[in-house]
Amino acid sequence: MLSKIFEKMLWGSRHITILPVIFGIIGAVVCFIIASYDILRVLFGAWDYFINNNKAIDLHADAIGALVGGIDLYLMALVLFIFSFGIYELFISEIDIMKSSKNNSKVLEIKNLNELKDKLGKVIVMVLIVNFFQRVLHSNFSTPLELVYLAVSILALCLALYFLHKS
Repeated sequence: MLSKIFEKMLWGSRHITILPVIFGIIGAVVCFIIASYDILRVLFGAWDYFINNNKAIDLHADAIGALVGGIDLYLMALVLFIFSFGIYELFISEIDIMKSSKNNSKVLEIKNLNELKDKLGKVIVMVLIVNFFQRVLHSNFSTPLELVYLAVSILALCLALYFLHKS
């Protein structure tokens, strides 16, 4: 009798995982909004540069950096989004409307924790690569050794992508 009550409470406690689902979705929406704002800022900066002939801004460095930063935030939003869907499906309930939808997305369909970790891992690696690219854009290389380090790090990223997609 006592074990049945405990098991019922234990099973019901899985609903606490709704918190990371809710806050993950909120975080994803916030990241989408911030990334969209950054890209709109680039568009307005380009407008100011070309139409208003404001040459005081460094359009190339600022625009590329902001666009790559926007992509980085969009990818982070996707990490949070996939995480939220996965946690919901694993711990609370399958999403019936997703199963019956005509454009059933396999990206958001999570069957087990390893599949969730795999999907999140791939997107996180892409976030790191985009973040690396953004940092390289704002770096100044003054010695040949620094360029060698850059080349080795790019090679390491390429190898990581190769092995990631090979599996």
